[in-house]
Amino acid sequence: MKQPIWRPDRDALGAAAISRFAWLVNERHGVDVEGYLDLWSWSVENLEAFWRLVWDFFDVQCDGAISEVLAGSSMPGAQWFPGVRLNYAEHALRAGADSDLAVTEVREDGTVTRTTWGELRRTVAAVAQWLSDEGVVPGDRVVGYLPNTTHTLVAFLATASVGAIWSACAQDYSASGAASRFAQLEPVVLFAADGYLWNGQVHDRRAEADSLRRALPSVRTAVNVPNIGLPVVETQHDVVPWADICARPSNPHFLRVSFDTPLWVLFSSGTTGLPKGICHGHGGVLLEHLKQLGLQFEVGPGRPFFWYTSTNWMMWNLTVSGLLVGAPIVLYDGSPTHPGPRRLWEIAADNRVAVLGVSPGYLLASAKAGLRPGVELGLSALRVVGATGAPVPASSYWWIAEAVSPRVQLASVSGGTDVVSGFAGSAPTTEVWPGEISAPALGVALASWDAGGKPLVGAVGELVVTKPMPSMPVCFWADPDGTRYRDAYFSTYPGVWRHGDWIEITDRGSVVISGRSDSTLNRNGVRLGSADIYSVVDRLREIQDSLVIGAEMPGGGYWLVLFVVLANRAALDEVTVQSLKSAIATNASPRHVPDDIIAVPALPHTRTGKKLEVPVKRLIQGQPLEKVASCEAVDDYDALAYFTSFAGSWRG
Repeated sequence: MKQPIWRPDRDALGAAAISRFAWLVNERHGVDVEGYLDLWSWSVENLEAFWRLVWDFFDVQCDGAISEVLAGSSMPGAQWFPGVRLNYAEHALRAGADSDLAVTEVREDGTVTRTTWGELRRTVAAVAQWLSDEGVVPGDRVVGYLPNTTHTLVAFLATASVGAIWSACAQDYSASGAASRFAQLEPVVLFAADGYLWNGQVHDRRAEADSLRRALPSVRTAVNVPNIGLPVVETQHDVVPWADICARPSNPHFLRVSFDTPLWVLFSSGTTGLPKGICHGHGGVLLEHLKQLGLQFEVGPGRPFFWYTSTNWMMWNLTVSGLLVGAPIVLYDGSPTHPGPRRLWEIAADNRVAVLGVSPGYLLASAKAGLRPGVELGLSALRVVGATGAPVPASSYWWIAEAVSPRVQLASVSGGTDVVSGFAGSAPTTEVWPGEISAPALGVALASWDAGGKPLVGAVGELVVTKPMPSMPVCFWADPDGTRYRDAYFSTYPGVWRHGDWIEITDRGSVVISGRSDSTLNRNGVRLGSADIYSVVDRLREIQDSLVIGAEMPGGGYWLVLFVVLANRAALDEVTVQSLKSAIATNASPRHVPDDIIAVPALPHTRTGKKLEVPVKRLIQGQPLEKVASCEAVDDYDALAYFTSFAGSWRG
């Protein structure tokens, strides 16, 4: 029987927030929950009681009496905490003494800027007052063409303070790519940085910022954010310097809004058409992130929280929410491997980070580089390494235990921009098994269903959520009748959220993600998730990157092909090909050994690092490039375009 690689420290459990929360469940509701899965079962069977207890446990402040937690549980359309008014930013800025550290900003060049709670509150108040003076009112949209810095954090919190709606885009997007998102919102204010650092290079984005301003006719005022210290270009008219909007002393003020008032708009990757604007409400985000960070991750005062991300990705939003539970947060904008592969581990050590979040790819790269950060660096404060964005292979669990520390918990998380949170993850009270996510998240009625809507245990099916979550979107932008929203999540199983992931829930309650259900490898009726192939292939030193697809070909036939990017000095000779096929047959599935293994110069990903299996599959099947993905949705469009010529020559 498979054994856990990590178990909770029983001596420390009594002080854990989730243990105190479980005690409160028993005390208030006269039940006897024992262990995490008992608590999870109670949370989804008593959804209203659970979320009311989260509200009380974290002392959420509001105007209006709570007469009802959930007014109707239909999906979509569930209404949470009707009649109450609150503000996300008020809760994000209420913790910590003025002199305590709130934010550490680390630049790629090594510059470190630290901001106290008092400084953060004062700066947010000043920018919020400036927004109000500029005529920004509740419901207006404020956007940021910005890197992951303290400026961005302040601009967002100031926007939320006055009840306006925030949206951000990192500066690796061109002006046209950012405009394809922001123009949908018709924003009234644009914050834009002069540039950013990446891989040791300074990227001047002043011209792109000016082009973006001109592409957004609704913008009344633009703010120049001095990230790399370049002067404003002559063509930038009516641009206000950042220093000017922070100069006026102001007292913090927070406009309390209804629970489902939009807080921000996050955008889908937009690989096949205009990116979808996903709106989340103040209250839903507040409750979900208090639960996710305060209970599942045990983030809080004195426990610094650092997740490597950009402003494009929902993990930026989750990182900011570390402030909700009083945790000092660490912001880093730059390459995770510059000037070397230890960069993120070094930042974690320098700032005594308690919870570090990285991508599964970074863990694999660290292992391939032979790093032993637990030996080489001072990581005594580190308790949890979180990983999301793709399934985490079993080998990374062993590497954490051996190269970082056996006391450090590897918390694999599965969630999405759609709910700006996690469906499954870990907690201080859960065991960890290699290659598995420990359990469903509290308050998430997670299940695996077959095509007929039958729940599955110990077998692979569609990831569904059968009861509402507070952070499900309040709407899609520019979707007045909700058609696009319903089609996205509720068309397969009416009234039940289908996420599009292929998962197994084991008989011990853990969760295994096998990849996207629309890219499942289905050979002769036997299905396998692409993650099972990657868990074997990507850990090999001779492989830098890989992509597997199973394509139904025109005229019949099924082609299972593995594309690989070779590491330096590796060669795809017959010995390597047979070694790869043997490894897949032995460790994944003998029925899913690729028909061909082909070396390519590069592979495309979304800008958050996800492998683009479906677009490549469609190109192989003969679809034109312009219908497969937009340029701005892909990190390397040339790498995707390569498959157009490849497919033509292969079919020939």
